[in-house]
Amino acid sequence: TCAHSAGCLAGVVEVPRAVTAVLGQDVVLPCRYRAQDEDREKVVQVTWLKRGAGGSSDEVVVLNREHGEHVQAPYAGRVLRGAEGALEDGAIVLRN
Repeated sequence: TCAHSAGCLAGVVEVPRAVTAVLGQDVVLPCRYRAQDEDREKVVQVTWLKRGAGGSSDEVVVLNREHGEHVQAPYAGRVLRGAEGALEDGAIVLRN
């Protein structure tokens, strides 16, 4: 799951319905925020969660405009930011 935090959520979060991954290879998980008013809307944080059985979810990584990225311990070394620059592109790469 990808969630964007913006001052006013007037735009649209775009994520694919499905992403195909191959065991042992890297996969990009895309997530983009399309602002309705680019002058007034800025993404300040992107949080990726892993859904578990029974509806539970675990935080994987937080991408923050001021504080950088924070990868949770179980995913350290396996999760990378997928794009440089503004957080409107909140894609991540899962390694291996």
